[in-house]
Amino acid sequence: MIIGAVIAVELKDLLGAIVAVGAVGLGLAAAFLFLQAPDLSIVQIVVEILALIILIRAVGLTEKSSVRKSNWVSPALALMFIAVLLVFAYKALLDIPGFGSPILKVSQRYLFQGLKETGAANLVSAIILDYRALDTLGEATILFTAVIGVLAVIRKIGRKK
Repeated sequence: MIIGAVIAVELKDLLGAIVAVGAVGLGLAAAFLFLQAPDLSIVQIVVEILALIILIRAVGLTEKSSVRKSNWVSPALALMFIAVLLVFAYKALLDIPGFGSPILKVSQRYLFQGLKETGAANLVSAIILDYRALDTLGEATILFTAVIGVLAVIRKIGRKK
């Protein structure tokens, strides 16, 4: 992800930079999978694909793409950001439980108290719609916003030639 981000910042070609940003998003989705958050990974992949479609379409609509001049400030800021990110990542990885130790202790409550607390016969639906309703609402909002953004860029009605 870091290599893709550096490539995206340093490339002069706008389309190549968009592809590099897509690689960063794909790396983030893989990191979510590694951290056992498949729902976030799915949302990341969908939003990343839609964002890439919007960006590629926007590049196609522009007649001339401007290339900014490179100076030493941008790479220095990028390296500083990477260093801070690596420090936080190291500290976060120290808190991950060891292999084989339980990660989610709340799952026992879901299994044994889910039917009594929610009244839902389908435990998966109970977890998604009762216990994690705000998380599900946030994911649905992200997907809805991404779809509206794609439709706004791709629309034909109301566009000037």
